[in-house]
Amino acid sequence: MRFYAVTPPAALKITLAAGTVPSDAFQSLGLAKLVLHFGWTWVGLLAIDNDYGQQGIQMVRQEIIKGGACVAFAENIMMNQPDRNAPRIVKVIKESNVKVIVIFSTDVDLVPVLEEMLRHNITNKTFVASEAWSTSSLHSIEKFSRLLSGTIGLAFYSGSIPGLGRFLKAVHPNSSLEKDWIKIFWEQAFNCKFPLGSNTTNVSNAILNDCTGQENLENIKSSFTDVSNLRTTYSVYTAVRVVAKALKDLNNCGLMQGPLSQYRCPDIYLLHPWQLLYYMKNVRVKLSGGRELYFDENGDPPPVYDIVNWQLSSEGSIQQVKVGSYDTAASTNQFFTINTSLLLWATEDHQVPLSVCSNSCPYGFWKAARSGQPACCFECVPCPHGAITNNTNSIDCIKCPFDQWPNKEKSTCIPKSMEYLSFEDPLGTSVTAISLLSSLAPDFILRLFFQYKSSPVVKANNYSLSCLLLISLSFCFLSSMAFIGYPQPEKCLLRQATFGMVFALCISCILAKTVMVVLAFMATKPDSNLRKWATPQVSCMIVFIGFLLQFVICLSWLLLAPPFPQYSTHTQSMVIIVECNEGSSIAFWTMLGYLFFLATISFIVAFLSRRLPDSFNEAQYITFSMLSFLSVWISYIPGSLSAEGKYTVAMETFAILASSWALVICMFLPKCFIILFRPNLNSKINIMKKDRY
Repeated sequence: MRFYAVTPPAALKITLAAGTVPSDAFQSLGLAKLVLHFGWTWVGLLAIDNDYGQQGIQMVRQEIIKGGACVAFAENIMMNQPDRNAPRIVKVIKESNVKVIVIFSTDVDLVPVLEEMLRHNITNKTFVASEAWSTSSLHSIEKFSRLLSGTIGLAFYSGSIPGLGRFLKAVHPNSSLEKDWIKIFWEQAFNCKFPLGSNTTNVSNAILNDCTGQENLENIKSSFTDVSNLRTTYSVYTAVRVVAKALKDLNNCGLMQGPLSQYRCPDIYLLHPWQLLYYMKNVRVKLSGGRELYFDENGDPPPVYDIVNWQLSSEGSIQQVKVGSYDTAASTNQFFTINTSLLLWATEDHQVPLSVCSNSCPYGFWKAARSGQPACCFECVPCPHGAITNNTNSIDCIKCPFDQWPNKEKSTCIPKSMEYLSFEDPLGTSVTAISLLSSLAPDFILRLFFQYKSSPVVKANNYSLSCLLLISLSFCFLSSMAFIGYPQPEKCLLRQATFGMVFALCISCILAKTVMVVLAFMATKPDSNLRKWATPQVSCMIVFIGFLLQFVICLSWLLLAPPFPQYSTHTQSMVIIVECNEGSSIAFWTMLGYLFFLATISFIVAFLSRRLPDSFNEAQYITFSMLSFLSVWISYIPGSLSAEGKYTVAMETFAILASSWALVICMFLPKCFIILFRPNLNSKINIMKKDRY
């Protein structure tokens, strides 16, 4: 049986063209990827209710959902209904907020839906067209122009057929091939008539020129000579190329290379279809443009589609413009080759339409799903304090590290600023300057006492204890500087202990002076046994014991729970407070409480002895100094608890400076005044008076 006797010519064309057209499965996959490519996450689906529409749209739906998008609605165009179910479809479209609709249908079945949309004045939708209507003649219907403008879809690949344009333009009425048909075409193309023969154009002969045969097809533009968008024709062309290549391979079958038993070759004059199919399955044809045509294990050629965009011209007509291609054989990121400059959308700003259920969540927000709605419908919830999102539409927030904090937009974590009482800080500079200048006051008084150590005032106020007290006061002022600067480990370890021991020495000296004042008065009474206690050794013993107990407390503290530097991120969210952790709050308050204990004893003893006859009221001065000292540190407690960061340290330095100045002023200012400005009172006679208070 001969091959051409098996398949009629018309059927052969259809069979050959279909053989080089990809499966609709590739088209569905391409439409879904096209939707995802443009970022449309909220789309509607519309399909004809036959195998073509239902199978195609289901695959589109699966791929869209797999890609993270959502389907707002899915409606069917009912072929068995005269109105194609258009009223219901348009009602759903009108009530939905989708801007993009994928339509898997033929142009004939789509017309009722389009007409219904026009009746409801729905023109703000963008259609994604399947191959069956993406290059249809709907664009020529003027009333649909505004509705279909901006449509984008896939169409069969339109390749170039070498020599076809030249061949078509070489057609002439004098050629023997299909002469009658060519004459009809010629008369219509050039609006003329041949002198001999009937007028085929049905136009009055009076207005027609005679066809001379000298007319040139190069000078006209018509669908006949336009070979730029041949799709079905190109499919037939490639099919013929495949069959021709298969016949050539069959004809060139070598010895022991055939598909028959014992590897025999078929007889080309007695050819069976299955024998030709064997060679067609293995054929590889190089086409124009560099493409290669072959068939995979399923019999499908490499799927390549054109991407067409329906664009409204200034004249009000729609043009179908090829804007790119979809090639599944390309790498994953190169599926689409789209010339974005050619795209023309129907939006006001001509930008890509936005079709989402919820607007994207910006930086600093995360997506919270709406109950009972698809995943594409969500609320944007601000990230909690200390957390960011560095992508739009994040499903969760990222917590910043402990040493970082979100920027204003909550899009990135930035380093927190470190806070401590530094020497460069205005507050730290002030404390440093005051400490240094204040430490000069006890030094000045010490020099004054040394200069006037033989004077009655200095002798009467226990010169040795006064000198030791002044030296300790100078160190008290300087100890506040240990709290300034970066909290290094050694600084944290020693600063509180240094403060505690220096002040313990200072208060112990005052306590010794207080006791010595009382003993000195009591020893003057007749038959008193306290005379032996009113000696410098006793005062030194008081000072030593008072200092030793504080030393033991501080040493135990440093050995058992030493202070250490730490980063505090809880007090202020955007600042890291570098501070010293005291190690043991009990030890700290024990050290401070011991100073309170010494000061309280000195205050009580001095207060009880304030009426003792004394020319210079030493007991009263001690009473006022201890009262001032206790007031300062009692005020420090609530102040330190309410302050934060560097201000807590500043509060302690102010307490140190204020309490030290209180001791200097109350204990030594009256004596310095007498020495410098009232020398007449600095005499033994004046000191011996008992009536002065």
